[in-house]
Amino acid sequence: MDNYQKILNEALKIVKPSKEDEEKLKELSRKIVAFADIEIEKYGAEAMSAGSVTRNTWLPDKKECDVFLVFPKSLPEKELEDIGISVGRAVIKRLKGTSWVEYAQHPYVTGEIDGMQVDIVPCYAVESTKEIKSAVDRTPFHVRYLDKNLPQSLSDEVRLLKQLCKAGGVYGADARAQGLSGYACEVLVINYGKFMNVLKNIADWKPGEIIDTEKYYDKKDYKSLNHKFRGEALVLIDPTDKNRNVASAVSPENFFKLIKVVKAFLKEPAKSFFIKKNVKPLTTAELTSYLEKRNTGLLVVKMDPPKVVPDILWPQLRKFADRIESILEETKNEFKVLRKDVYTNDKDIAVVLLEMEFYENLPNVQKRIGPSVFDVDDAKRFIEKYMKGDIINGPFIEDDKWVVEIERRFLNARDKLVDSLKKDINTLKAKGIPNYIAEQMMKGFRIYSDADSISKALMANEDFCIFLRTYFEKENLA
Repeated sequence: MDNYQKILNEALKIVKPSKEDEEKLKELSRKIVAFADIEIEKYGAEAMSAGSVTRNTWLPDKKECDVFLVFPKSLPEKELEDIGISVGRAVIKRLKGTSWVEYAQHPYVTGEIDGMQVDIVPCYAVESTKEIKSAVDRTPFHVRYLDKNLPQSLSDEVRLLKQLCKAGGVYGADARAQGLSGYACEVLVINYGKFMNVLKNIADWKPGEIIDTEKYYDKKDYKSLNHKFRGEALVLIDPTDKNRNVASAVSPENFFKLIKVVKAFLKEPAKSFFIKKNVKPLTTAELTSYLEKRNTGLLVVKMDPPKVVPDILWPQLRKFADRIESILEETKNEFKVLRKDVYTNDKDIAVVLLEMEFYENLPNVQKRIGPSVFDVDDAKRFIEKYMKGDIINGPFIEDDKWVVEIERRFLNARDKLVDSLKKDINTLKAKGIPNYIAEQMMKGFRIYSDADSISKALMANEDFCIFLRTYFEKENLA
């Protein structure tokens, strides 16, 4: 245990902000709340500080404060949005900062003041979580719960957990990260106590693990809970809302990543577990080498990202990748996707990468197997359909089924994909392409299918090359 404590003392030097930065951020938060209160008092509203600055659990590399403008629920939604934007801009301007508007379920004002990021978010004052109109209305409940249940003595324990998750690539509940949120880390510390105790429990987690800090449910209810939250690797019941899973964003992959990191730390503690590893960008030569060794091909669909928030963009990209895979793997086309992934920098590049097992040099002839000869009506329709087209052989019978051989339309996956995606917007949406992606594709997209063209088009982007390395060098999570 002495060895653990020595490492944790070293790690605290990484995770604790300086006293100067701590006071500076707290003072900024106090000023924003005070100025905002003056602006919104006439609406019967009040400002409140939220986020990790209120609990002293923020990390040094994330100097930000959140202030919520809590309005009466009788205020019309459009007025809440307009007033929230107006007040947010006025407060940041008064503090000599720059501001802009971001969009989630409600628009809100974000900005920068003296090197610190500020979010000023309007929400409704509701009496219970059952009355919540949007996700931001939940925040005051979280603030009050943490104020009551997370003592300052546990602040550094939260920081250690956050940093371990961050360095391990499993921190952040946004659609890109698919990891633990800061709030989830705080609830875990409340539930288990000290950082080391949190880790010892994480090491024993199994998929579908249920953590119910407020004991809303009996153990006998856990089976129905797993059904309620089916497909969610970790179930961390929100202490302020028994029907919500705080850890719903955690992907199965990141669930196992976290357990692996924790077990490795417990086995051989080191300060390096709190420092994010640098990943070298993949080079063009390495990309070519991987494709030769694997004897697979790549299809890379690239476009500009739609102008939507990341929490909309990432799910739409993943859905787009799923849909492309389905299109390529339609039985009649016989192209096989080995694996796929998506990438975007949220600014000027959005990519779907598909690694293909079978993707080119298919034979000119394609076999279509129809119904049994005993299914008279279906057989008649099958024969009539193909008699209208160019048949190479048939219809003939194999065993008891009608069969035809036709000329294959697409001999490689790239041609099939181009044909499927170069359609009008209504056709794309009808094919299941997500709305924002379909609209963006009408403005243009490119498909690259060899290492040279991928290199010329994309590999000047270092972050994309890091994404490629993590794609080809998957971590062993067993």
